Amino acid sequence: MRILGIVAEYDPFHGGHAWHLAEARRRAEADYVVVVMSTCFTQRGEAALVPPADRAAMALAGGADAVVALPACWALRDAEHFALGGVHLLHALGADCIAFGAESDDLHGLQALARAIEVPPPSMLAAIHGRLDAGQSYPSALHGALTLLMPEHAPLLASPNNTLAVCYLRAMLRLGADMTPVLIPRTGAYHDPSLSGGLSSATAVRGALRRGDWDGVARAVPPTTLRMLREAALSGRVMPAGGLDQALLYRLRTMSGEAWAALPGLSEGIEDRLRAAAQTAPTREALLLAAKTRRYPYARLSRLCAHALLQITQDQLDDTPLPPAAWLLGFRTEARPLLHRMKQGTVPLIAKAAAWDRQQPWFRTELLAYDLWALGCGLPAGMGLTQGVVRLEPDV
Repeated sequence: MRILGIVAEYDPFHGGHAWHLAEARRRAEADYVVVVMSTCFTQRGEAALVPPADRAAMALAGGADAVVALPACWALRDAEHFALGGVHLLHALGADCIAFGAESDDLHGLQALARAIEVPPPSMLAAIHGRLDAGQSYPSALHGALTLLMPEHAPLLASPNNTLAVCYLRAMLRLGADMTPVLIPRTGAYHDPSLSGGLSSATAVRGALRRGDWDGVARAVPPTTLRMLREAALSGRVMPAGGLDQALLYRLRTMSGEAWAALPGLSEGIEDRLRAAAQTAPTREALLLAAKTRRYPYARLSRLCAHALLQITQDQLDDTPLPPAAWLLGFRTEARPLLHRMKQGTVPLIAKAAAWDRQQPWFRTELLAYDLWALGCGLPAGMGLTQGVVRLEPDV
């Protein structure tokens, strides 16, 4: 049995995702595909368009055999820790290989960068420390050292998917995960807001759906995704733009100084800038535009806001650096041999959320994320405990 792993968000699952999944399965010659998928919140710091169960169903209909959760404590992190959480779960569940996209097909160059960053040789350390001593920030010092010592590979890090690919490769090195990397070159623009048929970005699909452009959505997603999105919209399971803005602003305006100080990754007093902006900003978008700086760009602030909303602290992340369990969101019923293999992994497989230990901080955070997501759509609380595992039956 050869198992391929993919870390994804599928917000929502579209034509490019379907192509990537099928191509990755083909190149890996995999018998089964396991997807580790973010749940109610995504890496950009925003609430997902539709809930995890719907997105898991889209992935299964699009070719995945099983979908497990990448909980908010790892989905809402920078690329390094997002990748670390996903790779850890795939390795723990028995994946033999991992597929990811990149703007470049230079796997050798990406691996060289991953090794140099994760296990830097003495020359790299000396170049980094020299720049730090000169007053540069660590990211700037690292970039300068890579440009100096690896001029043929350093430009690869100018592209977002190349950078994430390097993070996956670094995570494999850090965890000793002996999975075979399967590199799939990307086509199309990552965040292009305009629809371009079957290879439109998720950003474009979300925009089209919220505008009510169902013809545009239909051109960009598989028929099964279109049907599921229509069902979700009719049932009120589509997050409206700004659905959680007021909840976020209330949280930011009422947080204590201790709560602000406990947030992850603070530096340079950015919490003061964000706190001040929250007092007058009417929306989340206005808040982020007012608070962003060159050192604290929009995406980083967006994740910080999600941390505040979900009451995630640096201590919590430090205490649980890796996901301790795999929450099963869905599976194809003909893939039961895969489930048997996953149950033999090194982390427990959660199939019934209501029976899990709610005292574990990461799980409490995850249930809160579900409740907040439901609030944004005007739905009842408790979705995390009642959604169940999606089972896709074979076509007859």
